[in-house]
Amino acid sequence: MGSIGRPTSPVVLEAGEGEVLARLARRSRSNRDLSVRARIVLGLAGGKTGQEVAAQVGVSRQTVSKWRARFNEFRVGGLEDEPRPGAPRQISDARVEEAVTKTLETLPEGQTHWSTRQLAQQLGMSQSAVSRIWRAFGLQPHRTREFKLSNDPLLVERYAISWGCICLLRQTLWFCASMKKAKSKPWRGLNP
Repeated sequence: MGSIGRPTSPVVLEAGEGEVLARLARRSRSNRDLSVRARIVLGLAGGKTGQEVAAQVGVSRQTVSKWRARFNEFRVGGLEDEPRPGAPRQISDARVEEAVTKTLETLPEGQTHWSTRQLAQQLGMSQSAVSRIWRAFGLQPHRTREFKLSNDPLLVERYAISWGCICLLRQTLWFCASMKKAKSKPWRGLNP
């Protein structure tokens, strides 16, 4: 009498895949997710059912089914995480450079410095985008005593990485500051 339910495709390892999977399964500290996936595939290749493997590894049957299908389709490379780039940037590097250059090298007509709203209207972008660019590059044109124009020709290139990572950096710093012990005075340098 046959088994009840959907038929599952068997996992058959090719030459050398067993060694690679065993090596990945031992990496429980450096990459736990990849280790779990490798143990799932090794269990299935050893002849165990999806339910047995799920109980042994500590995951759901749906997870076992997902990684069985991914392994059968893409082999060992299919066990890696797929790239998760997030939303694409709306403002290009050229537009960021234009905002920084205009802030540093020009003045609005009849005024001493740019405001975020004026510059945003001039460049056709949002006020908050200009504000984020200024924050990323440390620009404060309203501070006449402390504000200095940079003559560095590579200013935009040097800070391009910080512009892309400014939100992540702020969240990380806030998390680190808020995780201090209760007896120490909490640091209130950044808003969440």
